[in-house]
Amino acid sequence: MAEENKIEIPQQEKITLPSRQAEKIASPENRVESIPAAPEKAPETLRAGEAAPVAPRPVTPVALSYQEQRAQAIDAVLSEGLNEVFLKMDAKRQQEFKKSGEETVKRINTLLDKTKIKASKIIDLIRAWLKLIPGINLFFLEQEAKIKADKIIRIKDSL
Repeated sequence: MAEENKIEIPQQEKITLPSRQAEKIASPENRVESIPAAPEKAPETLRAGEAAPVAPRPVTPVALSYQEQRAQAIDAVLSEGLNEVFLKMDAKRQQEFKKSGEETVKRINTLLDKTKIKASKIIDLIRAWLKLIPGINLFFLEQEAKIKADKIIRIKDSL
């Protein structure tokens, strides 16, 4: 048998190789630099009265209640088709429009909780919200309010 050389590996394991293979592995171009391990953080010292840092808890999905699901569905119906109009508004009007829209969603959601739904009240709420859009055509406003009200009433029936 050929002469065997022993090469030491940092992990304290020894492998025996024939002399030619040992020379190839030990050559400078084939050497692999070891990557230093990440330094461990020293424990932080706590001052008197300080609490130990708490690791963040993983986020768990929370099931939405029936009313929250309905509010999201109402919001989706109300915002449907108004993206371009919203983006054309200045920042101040966008904030006002958004805030008023959220309030409208809450009011409509409470109206849907009642046994008897009055579509005219829902239409009035939507109409008042859509009037915040600058330069909106009144005929378009009426038509859009009625269409959205019909969809919202269907949400009540489906959920």
